[in-house]
Amino acid sequence: MKRLTVSTALLTSLALGLVPALAGCSGERPVAPSDRAAAPGGTATGASPVKGGRLVYGLGADAAGFNPVTDQFAAVSYSMAGTIIETLVGVSASGEWKPVLAESLTPSRNADEWTIKVRPGITFSTGEPLDGKTVKANLEAQKASPLTSAAFTPVGSFELVDPMTVKVKLTGPWVAFPYHLAAQIGMVVPPSSLADPKAASRKPVGTGPFIFKEYTPGSRMVVTRNPAYWRKGLPYLDEVEFRILPDTQTRAQTLEAGGIDAMGTTRDDDILKFGALKDTYTVKRAAGMSVPEYMFMLNTAAPPFDDLRLRRALAHATDRAAVISTLRGGLTEEADGPWSKDSGWYAPGGDYPAYDLERAKALVAEVEAEKGQVSFEVITPPDPNTMQGIELAQDMWRKAGVEVRIRQVDQADLVNRAVTGDFQATVWTQFSASDPDGEYVWMHQNYAGPVGSIALNFSRLKDLRLSQALDTGRSNPQDDVRKQAYATVQQRLRELVPYVFVDHLSTGAVIAKTKVGGIGEHLLPDGDKGVPLTGAPIPYHPFSQVWVGNP
Repeated sequence: MKRLTVSTALLTSLALGLVPALAGCSGERPVAPSDRAAAPGGTATGASPVKGGRLVYGLGADAAGFNPVTDQFAAVSYSMAGTIIETLVGVSASGEWKPVLAESLTPSRNADEWTIKVRPGITFSTGEPLDGKTVKANLEAQKASPLTSAAFTPVGSFELVDPMTVKVKLTGPWVAFPYHLAAQIGMVVPPSSLADPKAASRKPVGTGPFIFKEYTPGSRMVVTRNPAYWRKGLPYLDEVEFRILPDTQTRAQTLEAGGIDAMGTTRDDDILKFGALKDTYTVKRAAGMSVPEYMFMLNTAAPPFDDLRLRRALAHATDRAAVISTLRGGLTEEADGPWSKDSGWYAPGGDYPAYDLERAKALVAEVEAEKGQVSFEVITPPDPNTMQGIELAQDMWRKAGVEVRIRQVDQADLVNRAVTGDFQATVWTQFSASDPDGEYVWMHQNYAGPVGSIALNFSRLKDLRLSQALDTGRSNPQDDVRKQAYATVQQRLRELVPYVFVDHLSTGAVIAKTKVGGIGEHLLPDGDKGVPLTGAPIPYHPFSQVWVGNP
């Protein structure tokens, strides 16, 4: 097969947390406490916010750049760039979209047009005004960008209605359109950044609570208080330093030693260890729609997984409870679809194959009687923690009579193989969009091209009922109709098994010293609580309402 080269930036920009899984630790673990967060207020004492101070925050990777039009954005990008560049829309703790830089977003009767009224009186830190012309220019740049254009496929054109109003004309109804403006494609930069994208990539400018101070690639980024920030009284902090510490153990040791005040992690060891020290640390864990799913993605358009029986056999042979107890310390819950039970979109029932080794053996024997010995290759990034999960699954599948080979490839190659269909099975983590419509391109049959072509539906599953349900969820404004549509999506995924689901990765967490308050407890401009943690596998959160009290 001729290999096609695909920018991983395109993929990462379209969904939060679209990355191969890197979670898991070895050995039996004690069961963690059931609580997921400290008391309201962000500290063990529930103290009130304090003005001033400096926060040092540990991140597990550097950003690829800070220009939302040209650079790949992952969770760490949102942590750093999000202090400076704001979005048109936010998401509330109840899962509703809310205006931020937009004053309002109003759909036409059938939601095939959306009118965005820009919030007045806001300026960028350069002094350039935020207005309709600037918002329109940003949206047009995102639609034209090879990085993010796929997210704007349903968008026909943009019209400047008046100096503060932009109309978005769609090719069809899209009721969840505002949710997409809560992420990278909804970030707004000034005209000067659009005119000089290279400078914007290294020295970001926005309307946000902080202003860029300095950046050393691979080491740190520092931002300082924006004295002219449009939300009065914010931010609380004078300065935030983001320190890049890729090694998880080193990051945890630096927190213990006092070198950083807070950090993100996915390690169950960290959650258990720091969670037990409630007088010294707080632990905030991802929940609801922010939690991605750990799974094995199967290529349904190529042998051997073009045979449904073998896909179901693999699921029957996967002991999800054993994976959770062995690799997660009992911290996570079994998954049977793309949304967890606390997401609001979860629908029980369906036909997902429960662990049943004898049934798995019978299905494998049935396939082998027709086609010969069953074998396949699973690809994985060369990460020791990930390998533990792969090897555990390999042992389970071999017990069902399937010969499994493991091939390690670097992450860029793994994503390239997924996009072009050059794989049989791969470890994968996905599905943490704030609204189910955010998963449309990953599941709809219109995005499932033949093997060898570039396709965003990586499993290449083509199912009319599944696709029709996704279309209904995208176009119908009634909540009960949307919920039924996404119940159908879950049902079809359970029946057709393009993914062997394992668990909901709720080990994504932010751990901080108790002197740090406000993490994941911010208010949106209208006064509603914002969604606490967003993104995957390590979540992120706003910093405008984070504060540091006395040690």
